[in-house]
Amino acid sequence: MSAELVKVKIDERDVHVPKGTGIVETALAAGIEIPVFCYEPRLGAPVGACRMCLVEVEGMPKLQTGCTLTAADGMVVKTARTSEKAAGGQKGTLEFILVNHPLDCPVCDKGGECPLQDLTFRYGPGNTRMTFEKATFEKPIPISPTISLDRERCILCYRCTRFSSDVSEDGQLVAANRGAMSVITTFEDVPYTGAFTGNVTELCPVGALLPTQYRFEGRPWEIVDIPTVCGLCPVGCNVNATVREEKVKRILSRNHFEVDEGWICDKGRFAFTHLRAEDRLTAPRRRAHTISWADAIDEAERLLRGASGRIVTALSGSETVEQAYALGKLLRAGLGSHEAVLPEEVSGALDGYRLPLSAIRDADAVVVLGDVPVVERAPVVDLWIKAARRNGARILDSVGGVGKAERVVLIWSGPGGHGGATVAKLAEELVLAGREGCGAFYLPETPNGRGVADAWAACCDDEAPESESIGVLVISGDEAAANPDVRVLAERAEATIVISMFELEDGWSPDLLLPGTSYLERDGTFVNLEGRLQRLRRTVTPPCPDELEWIAELAARFEVDVAPYAAGVFGEVSAKVYGGLSFGEVGERAPLRVYPDAATRVDAPVQPESTPKPGQGEVRLVAYKPLFSGAAVERVAELQFQRPQPELELSPEDAGWRGIESGDLVTVGTNGSAITLPARINRRLRKGVARVAIEHANGLGGVVQLSRATDEVGA
Repeated sequence: MSAELVKVKIDERDVHVPKGTGIVETALAAGIEIPVFCYEPRLGAPVGACRMCLVEVEGMPKLQTGCTLTAADGMVVKTARTSEKAAGGQKGTLEFILVNHPLDCPVCDKGGECPLQDLTFRYGPGNTRMTFEKATFEKPIPISPTISLDRERCILCYRCTRFSSDVSEDGQLVAANRGAMSVITTFEDVPYTGAFTGNVTELCPVGALLPTQYRFEGRPWEIVDIPTVCGLCPVGCNVNATVREEKVKRILSRNHFEVDEGWICDKGRFAFTHLRAEDRLTAPRRRAHTISWADAIDEAERLLRGASGRIVTALSGSETVEQAYALGKLLRAGLGSHEAVLPEEVSGALDGYRLPLSAIRDADAVVVLGDVPVVERAPVVDLWIKAARRNGARILDSVGGVGKAERVVLIWSGPGGHGGATVAKLAEELVLAGREGCGAFYLPETPNGRGVADAWAACCDDEAPESESIGVLVISGDEAAANPDVRVLAERAEATIVISMFELEDGWSPDLLLPGTSYLERDGTFVNLEGRLQRLRRTVTPPCPDELEWIAELAARFEVDVAPYAAGVFGEVSAKVYGGLSFGEVGERAPLRVYPDAATRVDAPVQPESTPKPGQGEVRLVAYKPLFSGAAVERVAELQFQRPQPELELSPEDAGWRGIESGDLVTVGTNGSAITLPARINRRLRKGVARVAIEHANGLGGVVQLSRATDEVGA
């Protein structure tokens, strides 16, 4: 049903818009700009705080804020273009805003890309009548290691506080005091923490909130913004990498309205400095000795040709589609006996239930299954869930409460296994296929798990290995190199080849160590958790050859044809997997591909519910991988305060009957292995489940005993 259209005359131009459209958007529809500072549609209802959008409305004696007005039939509006009254109001507003604003544009990091600067030139007075000294404050105030606050520049638009209260819902940024003494601060002056704090630095229309990493690092005429996709989690947020002198200086959001709505997490925003880590590998090594790239290719050929057992590849899930395909083609086509250890189970069963992430916001019921926090696995998905709750959706933890909801979205955020097939089976049982606004998501643990699985399936067959022994183990990526299960395989292998960006843990020296690259240094494609194929662009040149270059050179030694560039490899993969789509057609804002032939019937069994249930005095311990973890985060000093604290999360029920309060020491363990940590009561946690970050779990998981720690244990 189409919305009722109304006729509005704005600056002598007639325009028809849906009833209730904001006057700012109505003016845009007529090709007219109404300047704004506080107005930002993504933050919810407008508040009219800055008064920059003043307009004259026929029949109203006073000027009105255009952002808070909605279109009504017959409304006549005049902006500053045609109304002297509105123009005077705008100039007065700007003059008032600038009363105490410092004239430090030449040294302000916002200079050159500052809305206040731009609008002052276009709409403000040409000189000032103010001769008194401007108010000054202590500056800059580090509200966190990643964000600095300059209160002298703040114009009190309240964008930052509204983001904190109405989008991320952390409530940490607030306005203190009243009137002329109002200032932005953190609640109780504690550091601003959370997964999304850095978004306020982009929302701020002046230089009041700035990322500390970018302060004094570049000017707008010295930089270039390169569009790419974040490769640090499975959401695949669209971003721009700001580059100056062949160095990434900052990461900005690049609004894809279906994927991220212009929000990115702090890991994606601030972790880029891992590119310049002190322990970054730039040259190959044979054991502990640095060698040339020519010698490294020779050594790789020697190890692969001399393998007496099968060749196994352990993938991290952070490879591009092209890297995974090229590596698989080399090892399978050139060497035959080969198999892969994929980072996780990735099921195509969900292809019949795909929909964009933005559909979560519009759902009537969102069912979140699994005990891993959504924000730790796929942070922006957590923002979509919060938006759904604000829109009136029911957020459930089981399908039993779905009822008669028309638009139902299922989200699986649990441990690995068969999560994709499980949530697809539930979607089948609820008959979600083909229903508008209905679908299901599985939140993978890796950024490109689906893309890697697609690529590997396209280049490899299912032949059984010819030997039980491992002749050569190829480990791709820092995540795989740090995986304890992969380390066990390395101990069994006759020889090991590792591709890594950084020095290996524990001083481990494999037979051949090859430097790797970051997602910011690659051309290629990723497939996100929606099943959306997206384009990565190289933002800076890596300090070592791209993986495709040396894989192509090595493949030639085995008479295997692998293109040394992403477009060539993608063309081959696309013909087998992506319907012949060309590399250039992937686009900067990739659409969600349709799966018209996807099966909606799932043969795979639902993940067994018969896992051992906790008995008296027991809980099921979930050890999850935190968002702020991994090789990139470990090498960014500014993000260390975001790392998870050593604590054990308990439900109110499990804590209550044991008399445990937040901060009390508790012990969990089994079979002689135990950990003792402070407790934290989490009211959203289910009864019988305890949760801990994997780095503090000491290898524990599953059903464990839970008890209050004795004074001796706590000591």
